[in-house]
Amino acid sequence: MTKNYLLEIGLEEMPAHVVTKSVNQFAQKAEKFLKENRISFDSVEKFSTPRRLTIFVKGIAEKQTDIDVKAKGPSKKIAQDADGNWTKAAQGFARGQGMTPDDIFFEELKGVEYAYIQKHEDGQKVEDVLSHMDEVIKSITFPTRMRWGSYDFEYIRPIHWLVSLLDNEEVPVKILDITSGRMTRGHRFLGEDIEIDDAKNYVEKLKSQFVIVDAKARKQIIADQIDKIAQDNNWDIDVDPDLLEEVNNLVEYPTTFYGSFDKKYLEIPDEVLITSMKDNQRYFYVRDQAGKLAPYFIGVRNGNSEHIENVIRGNEKVLVARLEDADFFFKEDQKKTIADYVEKLKSVNFHVKIGTMYEKMARVHQIAEHLAELFQLDATETKDLLRASDIYKFDLVTNMVDEFSELQGVMGEKYAEIMGETEAVAHAIREHYMPISAEGELPASKVGAALAIADKLDSLITFYAVDLIPSGSNDPYALRRQAYGIVRILDQYQWSLNLNDLQDYLKANLKVPAKLDLAKNEKAVNDFMIDRVRQLLKQKSIRNDIIDAVAAGSNVDPIAMIDVAEVLQKHIQDDDFKVVMEALGRIANLSKKAKFGYSDDLTVDETLFENPSESQLKSQVEQISDANAEDLFKQLSALRPVIDSYFDENMIMAKDEKVKNNRLTQLVIANNLIANLGDLSKIVTK
Repeated sequence: MTKNYLLEIGLEEMPAHVVTKSVNQFAQKAEKFLKENRISFDSVEKFSTPRRLTIFVKGIAEKQTDIDVKAKGPSKKIAQDADGNWTKAAQGFARGQGMTPDDIFFEELKGVEYAYIQKHEDGQKVEDVLSHMDEVIKSITFPTRMRWGSYDFEYIRPIHWLVSLLDNEEVPVKILDITSGRMTRGHRFLGEDIEIDDAKNYVEKLKSQFVIVDAKARKQIIADQIDKIAQDNNWDIDVDPDLLEEVNNLVEYPTTFYGSFDKKYLEIPDEVLITSMKDNQRYFYVRDQAGKLAPYFIGVRNGNSEHIENVIRGNEKVLVARLEDADFFFKEDQKKTIADYVEKLKSVNFHVKIGTMYEKMARVHQIAEHLAELFQLDATETKDLLRASDIYKFDLVTNMVDEFSELQGVMGEKYAEIMGETEAVAHAIREHYMPISAEGELPASKVGAALAIADKLDSLITFYAVDLIPSGSNDPYALRRQAYGIVRILDQYQWSLNLNDLQDYLKANLKVPAKLDLAKNEKAVNDFMIDRVRQLLKQKSIRNDIIDAVAAGSNVDPIAMIDVAEVLQKHIQDDDFKVVMEALGRIANLSKKAKFGYSDDLTVDETLFENPSESQLKSQVEQISDANAEDLFKQLSALRPVIDSYFDENMIMAKDEKVKNNRLTQLVIANNLIANLGDLSKIVTK
């Protein structure tokens, strides 16, 4: 016969963003604990509010599963003396298992006989196991923790009560000075403390005290209430799932309401209004059927509908105060010019070790100018890019962004449009932050994409120049995200960017103070970028061995690397792929015997040829063009019969030094092309 088990952790109000993650972790750790302790169960349900984390184990067994254990002891020569008597080692082994030496038997393991004891262990009662659930409670991790009282124990918030019930029986669990019982707490203002008579009645008992403990049910109540308000008023409401999740974890008994504000505030940019409502006040904003922002908002109260009018008025008052500030900032900001704001950036640090925002923009202008040429932007695009690079950080010193930092870039775009900049320049100011997350939206315009790359490149090379380099999980300046963003944008627009050539250009042309040594960590920057290419290739489901091969090759152009990886993945199932890789691999391996590397002035002396295959290899290699990865792969694949003949007819390490070096030169030249595909020895072929 199975039972149900309830364990509730009662806390002070937790931050909304940790509630769901914490209860999920609680359930996972509880499942693991039960399985490790041989307690079978049907399922583990989870419930949560800002004040409680709860698991409900359905169909839990009454006892642990019985097990038969075969315990291994010392070897036979240690367990028995020369006369066959049990040694102290054997006696101690038996005693430790709760048995006698007479229970010992021997079995061979890898040619050696060992002592064993077979014993049967009856499972403990489930109550005895569950009394240790404090281990699970203590094992839950949180992003922030706190202490209370005189205890060293840390938790997300102080624990005030515990409920631990197996059906209708209490199972004592203790944390600090709190011992579990059957008493839980209702809504902080509407409910009372209440006894849970049976675990199965937990949800309904709390509902009677104005607590909807089922987070999914509570969320659905909120969504349904919002939908009803929308239908009653013919509104269109964008129910953001993240905001809904957050609001759901702020309340125990939700009541949704709507309020209004003066239409005059609709003159403020939508993004400002939405930020004020959504991010600052946790309101859902409202649009009319034409899609325009309406002067209303929807909020969720933690309580019932009693005195809801007072709640609405209070929320309206708070929102209007914020909108008044926003309206004032919006008007004040327009009294200055972009040039005024750019001038102020001279006193705003980008980083104390690197310099000011104004200096950063000057560097980005230089980088952008170079990228415009590399990416073959037309005259108009180049003009817009350079103008954007001169001003793109100006909104950082506006009143609006000072108050609403999350609107940086957004307000830059708005103000740029108002102050007469071209649409392309305005969009680029907003887009240069993209992507704002690893897989976030990319810039939609070439100008914005080029500016985003220039800005991120500057951050990358300057932070590395002053040794502010990511290590382990520590990346305070989000350089991994920025570098990955560069790679994604390059991939999106299919822009070629040779990292070695770029580094050479920046070292020679970028105007930086002496404290910024761009050559200092040059290779580390390239390796960092190549790691981000690896990340993108994994996202594209490229095989790991192909990724390793491409990353180890001579190619340092992210787009070329991506193209090669996709071509190799495409052809890896070809019938002749294995033999092609083997042939190209022979060239790669033998070329390493040369005491010289590849250079453009490396030449092959045809007068030293002794066999036709030498001429054939030279001729076909000279015809190969590495214009794109697919063509390069096909041309190199076509070399296979020539390569086979070449190695059949020629001894590479010939006794004649001139002949040997001439043949090695041929291989080095051929391998220079092969290396564009990568280190092919890393590819697993069957």
